[in-house]
Amino acid sequence: MSDATSQVKFSNPAPLGLAGFALTTWLLSMINAGWFSGESMGLVLAVALAYGGTAQAIAGIMELPRGNTFGATAFLSYGAFWWSFALFVLFLHGKVPEVFVGWYLFLWGVFTFYMWLASLRAARALQLIFLALWITFFLLAAGEWTGIAGVHQAGGYMGLLTAVLAFYLSAAEVINESHQRTVLPVGAPRSA
Repeated sequence: MSDATSQVKFSNPAPLGLAGFALTTWLLSMINAGWFSGESMGLVLAVALAYGGTAQAIAGIMELPRGNTFGATAFLSYGAFWWSFALFVLFLHGKVPEVFVGWYLFLWGVFTFYMWLASLRAARALQLIFLALWITFFLLAAGEWTGIAGVHQAGGYMGLLTAVLAFYLSAAEVINESHQRTVLPVGAPRSA
């Protein structure tokens, strides 16, 4: 058997992970931006567990045999973020000081910041997602620390932008692959 016939081609899990992230982020960000009240949180939690958490974790696991450390780290981590967020809201909301919640968000921002740095040789669309996301986390953390509703709301709007960018990249990867050409540009990665 030749090497060409023995190689296994793995499907690209990124569109799944990006879509799970985008949809969940959009729903939560509508609440953070003030478009909907906390009464809508139940649906966010359901989606966070099923799509944002579980589907992203599956995408992260699918990245492992592909040898994609970045993709595995990102999808497994943000999948875990959604699970931790859902568990927090379900069982700990109102029992943890806001300043500590701010640290939770800030540390996710730190993680996202270094993932953004790691993305700087990737497609521009991916870079923009991580840029918008670390700003989102820092704004939400600042909103928790200061109690200023406008800062929290700004974090919600940045989250909406992040979700749009993630939806775009997910769509681009699916559409470009199915058409076997670039239909939706993602911005060429920087060369080494």
